[in-house]
Amino acid sequence: QCLVFCDLSPHALPLFLVMPEEPIIRLSEAEDSGQSLPGRFVTIGKKRAAHLGLTDGFRVAVDEGPKAGERVCHVQLRILGGHRLGWTPG
Repeated sequence: QCLVFCDLSPHALPLFLVMPEEPIIRLSEAEDSGQSLPGRFVTIGKKRAAHLGLTDGFRVAVDEGPKAGERVCHVQLRILGGHRLGWTPG
């Protein structure tokens, strides 16, 4: 149901993306069916983060709409880690 892959030009290492196989344009418009889309994303993301050895922490980010910084018009969950991350992101 989801695809997981590394970002080709990450801003933090490692960075990988979790995306639904069928494109969903906006998270707020995703339909609920069984387990929610955000729940699936987080479950898959945390498993992948553990697989990559991100045991000291990682950041999970989802942008929706241009005002939130979304540059790609489909839902994607970004997992960042590997070093200390500051706030504000970006």
